[in-house]
Amino acid sequence: MTSNPVDLLEPDFDSTVPAVLLPYQQEWIADKSPLKIGEKSRRIGLTWAEAADAALEVASDRSAGGQNCYYLGYNKDMTVEFIQACAMWARAYNLAAAEMEEGIWEDGDKEIKTYIIRFPNSGFRIEALTSRPSNLRGRQGRVILDEAAFHEDLDELLKAAMALLIWGGCVRVISTHDGEDNPFNELIKEIRAGKRKGTVHRTTFNEAVAQGLYKRVCLRKGIPYNPTEEQAWMNDVYSFYGDAADEELDVIPSKGGGRWLSQALLEQRQKEIPIIRWSAPKGFEKCSEEARHEEIKVLFETVIQHLIDSLPKKVKSFYGLDFARRSDLCVFWPLVEHQDTRKHCPFVLELSNMPYKQQEQLFKLIAKALPNFSKGAHDATGNGGYLAEAMQLAFGEKIEAIHLSEGWYREHTPHFKAALEDGDIVDIPKDKDVLDDHRAFILVNGVARIPQKRATGSDGLKRHGDSAIAHLLADYASKNPSAPIEFIAIPSRESSASSFDENMNTGERNFI
Repeated sequence: MTSNPVDLLEPDFDSTVPAVLLPYQQEWIADKSPLKIGEKSRRIGLTWAEAADAALEVASDRSAGGQNCYYLGYNKDMTVEFIQACAMWARAYNLAAAEMEEGIWEDGDKEIKTYIIRFPNSGFRIEALTSRPSNLRGRQGRVILDEAAFHEDLDELLKAAMALLIWGGCVRVISTHDGEDNPFNELIKEIRAGKRKGTVHRTTFNEAVAQGLYKRVCLRKGIPYNPTEEQAWMNDVYSFYGDAADEELDVIPSKGGGRWLSQALLEQRQKEIPIIRWSAPKGFEKCSEEARHEEIKVLFETVIQHLIDSLPKKVKSFYGLDFARRSDLCVFWPLVEHQDTRKHCPFVLELSNMPYKQQEQLFKLIAKALPNFSKGAHDATGNGGYLAEAMQLAFGEKIEAIHLSEGWYREHTPHFKAALEDGDIVDIPKDKDVLDDHRAFILVNGVARIPQKRATGSDGLKRHGDSAIAHLLADYASKNPSAPIEFIAIPSRESSASSFDENMNTGERNFI
């Protein structure tokens, strides 16, 4: 809260012209502290209120406190949303402002699109910058760090932003939480402890609703307000967030070392990659073995095979498999290595409630079809050991059974993170559940782990970081390929006993 309370205008939603800003938004704008922090729930409009204040300040003469404004978000969508909000406020204030300009910002070896709104009467501008700390050097004015906890290098970014305070600038840091030990939460604790000068505004989802958020939703949608529907709406929002509601809505930072993989990094890697999600129909395990076998054969031939056939023939293939039978998802994550040694993900396969034998059948079909298949790493914890052993009997040393432990995570997660950061791993599917799985990694005693707490996916199924573990195992497989060896595979339903006998009689061997 601000140190100097102000008289707030209560919105009269029965009026034909209610107050534009809700009380917590008014209080945020009224606080003119040089350093101001907003720890908030998701989607309560605090950044929208910040845009209202920024547009007015940038349009003002220098004598009235006018100055440039620099906005730093961690992705393009939020940047465009903020710049458009500023343009809307400028029109609402009847301020002279040019249309939004698009430009190119050189960021290392990358060209990044930027956005600017110029105010010709004042000579100032609102400009979107990338979240690289050096981009703030030599600048002066108002700095807005939006969803600050999710920026990759927040510590250095805060240092660069604080320099603007020396010559009368101001810094606005707005974010939901992302872990107890995140620099954003550390900054808040320093201010509350009196170690750093600044003010903190805390707004939970419940507080925002109590101050009129749902009524504003009704106003925007053109529907009448109903208290019963408001409660049902709140219940729905909390159910959407599930176990993450404490942090995302109630502004309680999660325990542990904070998120290990930043959202900005993961979004940078997102591409349109197919995700195949298959759930066993009710009673599937009671069907005859022949019927189940045929169902999986059709799944492979009609959905998966063409994705594999479209891959270049000279790539090397690897995969990671996070095993599950009932409680979570079984996830198969392939990687293909191109000539430049970078790894691409051609598709991801998520299975729910698939019987053991059908998992074995399907993964044998896939591994056999992958071009130049070099290594598969299986989560062999618990019942996963059965599937890993079955695959080892078929593919020999190309399959490695991994017993996930703190020591294993300590040894191999650093390479995984570095591969994502350096672009050695080029892409991941653009999918919320996959993103959330990867974001589930937290540091526990200095080691990246998936916590015990489960989440609920967009399809209502329980998830436990499943795709992230499969991806981690795939990275392990790609950096620990097996050397080609002479090996005779034990026959399966996919390779008949007659062909096995023929190989034995002729002395023909499979090189794998």
